Amino acid sequence: MPATDEERRERMVETQIAQRGLTDPALLAAFRAVPRHLFVPPAERAAAYDDRPLSIGYGQTISQPYIVALMTHHLAPKPGDVILEIGAGSGYQSAILAELGCRVIALEILQPLVDGARATLSALGYHDVAVHCRDGHHGAPELAPPGGFDGILVAAAPAAIPSALRDQLAVGARLVIPVGPVFDAQDLVVVERHATGTSERSVLAVRFVPLVGHD
Repeated sequence: MPATDEERRERMVETQIAQRGLTDPALLAAFRAVPRHLFVPPAERAAAYDDRPLSIGYGQTISQPYIVALMTHHLAPKPGDVILEIGAGSGYQSAILAELGCRVIALEILQPLVDGARATLSALGYHDVAVHCRDGHHGAPELAPPGGFDGILVAAAPAAIPSALRDQLAVGARLVIPVGPVFDAQDLVVVERHATGTSERSVLAVRFVPLVGHD
């Protein structure tokens, strides 16, 4: 008998995330809770829990589960944090952050993906996520809490880190972002804001779709 979605999701969590060293109980519980198959098109649902990115249409992808988990791990969100997510796509990362107790301001430049993400997140009861159709290069300063966002996660790659995103980080907060040329070698970078400036470090090589904008 074919595995159920719940069984496939549990196998994804154990083999793709926990066995690769990401063992925080809250993180694993979030990935167990979110039905990833509902965030991909019907034609991709049989592969929803596979160890690879999948097309969500319009030239965009939903990232490999491990990469979503790794970026969330390095963001280090806490319950009650206000997180800015850029490149929301179908809304899967937003749902993971909501499961972790965060309030999410999600930006996506493609209106059809915005509409789909809003519908899926609403249907699943994720009401602490607001998805906006706008260019992510400039962040959302008018939506940030006093002092800045508690974290910023970017799921598309600019050639260089936009200065506006650094500026919108609260002290102690992190920006997790892939950086590099379009469809070429890119680095997943973690930027942390301190009282006197920012520091950054590379985590690993990745490949993301480009961060596109109107400018």
